[in-house]
Amino acid sequence: MEAAIINTGSFPPIGRSQWLESVRGPTAAHTEAPAVPSYADLQFESIRQDRSRPGLMSRAAAGWTVVQRVDDSDAKRANAQAQEDIANGATGLAIVFEDAPNAFGFGLPAKPEALAAALHNIPLNRIYLRIDVHPSSRASVDWIVELMRRKKVDPTRLGLSFGIDPAAIFAGNGSLRMSIEALQASMPQSLAHFFGMGIPAVLLEADGRVFHNAGATEAQELGAMLASAVSHLRMFQEARQPLVYATPHIGFALSVDQDQFLSVAKVRALRKLWSKAQEACGIPPSPTKVHVETSYRMMSARAVETNILRSTLAAFAAAAGGADTISVLPHTLPHGLPESKARRLARNAQLILANETNLSLLGDPQTGSEDLDILTASLCEAAWEEFRQIESEGGLLASLAAGRLQKRVVEARERRTQRLRDDRLKIVGTTLHGQGTDEGAAPTLSTERRNPPSDGVVFCEKLPPLRLDALLDD
Repeated sequence: MEAAIINTGSFPPIGRSQWLESVRGPTAAHTEAPAVPSYADLQFESIRQDRSRPGLMSRAAAGWTVVQRVDDSDAKRANAQAQEDIANGATGLAIVFEDAPNAFGFGLPAKPEALAAALHNIPLNRIYLRIDVHPSSRASVDWIVELMRRKKVDPTRLGLSFGIDPAAIFAGNGSLRMSIEALQASMPQSLAHFFGMGIPAVLLEADGRVFHNAGATEAQELGAMLASAVSHLRMFQEARQPLVYATPHIGFALSVDQDQFLSVAKVRALRKLWSKAQEACGIPPSPTKVHVETSYRMMSARAVETNILRSTLAAFAAAAGGADTISVLPHTLPHGLPESKARRLARNAQLILANETNLSLLGDPQTGSEDLDILTASLCEAAWEEFRQIESEGGLLASLAAGRLQKRVVEARERRTQRLRDDRLKIVGTTLHGQGTDEGAAPTLSTERRNPPSDGVVFCEKLPPLRLDALLDD
């Protein structure tokens, strides 16, 4: 079954009742009730069950890693920021290189010297380190390994994520530097030496942030991520390499916004979806490694301080949903590269959640929520259908090359924008209580925003990050 499903992409349909049983467990009651108005893009029904039932989706361990972005184009300044972050509570760093889809026009120069300078005097043996998806992701694996060698740090004892995801690059930048066929053929061989090193790190990532920030629904983001993860499996299947050894090296990155309830459900749904996909492929499920970043599209340039509240709500949802690592975007990002105060507020939002609310001590904060189980199952159903649609289009890269997924994302973005214009969605300080507020001049660091790279061999319609408040001005 494993080879047939992966090679043909013929994953079976799964109904919501099956997903709900998976979320709740087989002992849950199945009492149907009339439908009530839709929640987001999903039909939400009020179904009740025994509240005393023990939780069935508890985390493997409590707590999460507090990650700060290293995204300054000045490597020396980036190093000072990173040292300050680690000294004041951050337990992880995300290296965001220039031309990364999630760099938002900034980013560390994509050179090994810049990486070494940014990580100077950083205690790599005591922190989690991730490389955000970027065009030179494969080369940066060698940069990190060489840096570890020079620092005499054993990479097999570290928490690492290398974030290789060609589909996120293709979607976010609109181009790839080699043909899809060449990419798929070369990837397993080019990464073989990594597996031989025995480093317990995430190497391949399924990054949904590009789709979210371009306007995708939650189901579209999850479906695209699942299609990306399965494409990673497919490459190794075609290279005749055991999939059971590949799955522990696959991770996920997604965005969450201020819609707390839906964001918690999205993180929970991702774990269920990946477990189901592995099961369908005949692979023993491995733990789902989830990195969450707060949403860029939800941020507003007007009344910029309201972004602090949005990001805090999103961070809470990520933690409650069971994210392994969380990064909060500083509130002044719509105005430029954030300075130290904005970075400190982003970091402290997580530290307060972890240390003052005791959220990090709870194995599964949302256990026992009847409605959340239903919403999670609904998201799973819709995301699984999006995933099957992408697979029927030849896989994620083929769907992007033909512009099919982009068409659906743009349609979803237009629907959301229209709801804002019709006052059915609100942005405080912009569409609601916006009198007397303006964009002003939030303090930021002096640097220029870069345009996305335009070079490549194969091209597709680009999905750039677009804030909702900016769409209202179009």
